[in-house]
Amino acid sequence: MNLVVDRRTRLAKFFDRADIVGLGTMLLLALGIVAVGAGWVDGDAARVVIIALVVVLVGIIAMAVMGNGEVRRKLAPYGLLKPGILWLALFFLAPVWSLFVMSLSAKESRFDFWPDFSWHWDNYRTALTEFRPQFVRSFSYAGIATLLTLIIGFPLAYVIAFRGGRYKTILLGLVVVPFFTSYLIRTLAWQNLLADSGPIVSIIDDLRLTGLFESLNIMDNGKLMNTPAAVIGGLTYNFLPFMVLPIYVSMEKIDVRLLDAAHDLYSTGRRAFRKVVLPLTFPGIFAGTLLTFIPAAGDFINAALLGSPNTTMIGNSIQDQFIRQNNWPVAGAMSLVLMAIITVAVMIYTKFLGTEDLV
Repeated sequence: MNLVVDRRTRLAKFFDRADIVGLGTMLLLALGIVAVGAGWVDGDAARVVIIALVVVLVGIIAMAVMGNGEVRRKLAPYGLLKPGILWLALFFLAPVWSLFVMSLSAKESRFDFWPDFSWHWDNYRTALTEFRPQFVRSFSYAGIATLLTLIIGFPLAYVIAFRGGRYKTILLGLVVVPFFTSYLIRTLAWQNLLADSGPIVSIIDDLRLTGLFESLNIMDNGKLMNTPAAVIGGLTYNFLPFMVLPIYVSMEKIDVRLLDAAHDLYSTGRRAFRKVVLPLTFPGIFAGTLLTFIPAAGDFINAALLGSPNTTMIGNSIQDQFIRQNNWPVAGAMSLVLMAIITVAVMIYTKFLGTEDLV
C-alpha cells in the first residue's frame, strides 16, 4: 500500500513539473533532429536516435492525456511550439551547422569531391579580403533600395489606408499583382524596359536628360543597363510590396478619431502626421525595412540580369564559388559572414528603433 502511495506521489510531482518536462522534451527533440540532419550520427546510430525521439514524443503525448487540466495547460505552449522548433531545427540549424563545418574544411584541389574538416580559418580571411567589394556593394545596394522602397511605399500605403475608401481591396490587389508572376520573369521584363532601345532610355533621350542622369551616375554612356542604377532599380521594384504591406497594416490600425482630436486641439495637418501617424506607423516601417533589406542584401538575380561584372553582389560570388569554382569551403565562409553581418545589423537596428509595438 505504501509503495502504491509513494508511486502516486512521485507521479504527482512529475506532473507538477510538466512545464519543465515540456521544455526539456522540445529541446531534446530539436537536438536529436539536428544530430541526424547535420550528420553527427549516421547508420544504426541515427536509427536509434530517431526511435528514441519517437518514444519521447509518444511519452509527452501520453503525459498530456493522463494528466489533468493543469498539466495540459502547462504542456500546451510547448506543444504549439514543437512543430515550428522542429522545422527550424531540421531545415535551419542542421544546414547552418553543416555550412559551418564546410567553412572550416579545406580542399587540396577543386576536383576533390568532399573537403576535409581541418579548422581551416583561412577561408574566412579569404571571404573578408578577396570579396570585400562584393560585401560593400551588396549592403550599399540593399540600403539604397530599402530607402527607395520606403520613400515610394510610405505615401502609397498612406493613400490606400486613409484615402482608399471602398477601393482599398482593389488597390491592395494591385500592390500584390507582381507576385502572380515569377521573380525571374519580372526581372527579365526589366531588361526590356532598360534596354538601349527600350522605352525608358528613349523617354530620357527625348527629354534631353541624358547628361543630367550621367552626372548623377545613373546612366553610363547613355545606357541604363549594366549599371548600379539598374540593379538598385530592380531590387526596389521587386521588394516594394514587402515595404508597402506592413506599413499599410500599421496605418490601418490607426483610429481616425485620433487625428480628429489632434485637429480639435488646433494641431496642423503636418504636426498631426508627425505626432500621431508617424509614431504609430513605426512597427510597419520596422518590419518593412527588415523584409526588404535582408533579402535584397543576399539577392543575386538582379545583379546577374541587370548588372555587369562591376556590379556583382555577394550573392553572385557565393553562387559562383559553390557552382562554378566548386570551392564549397570559401562559399560556406562567405555565407556565414553574410549571415553574421546581417544578424548584427538587425540587432543594432532593433535596439535603436525598438520592437515593443510590433505585438
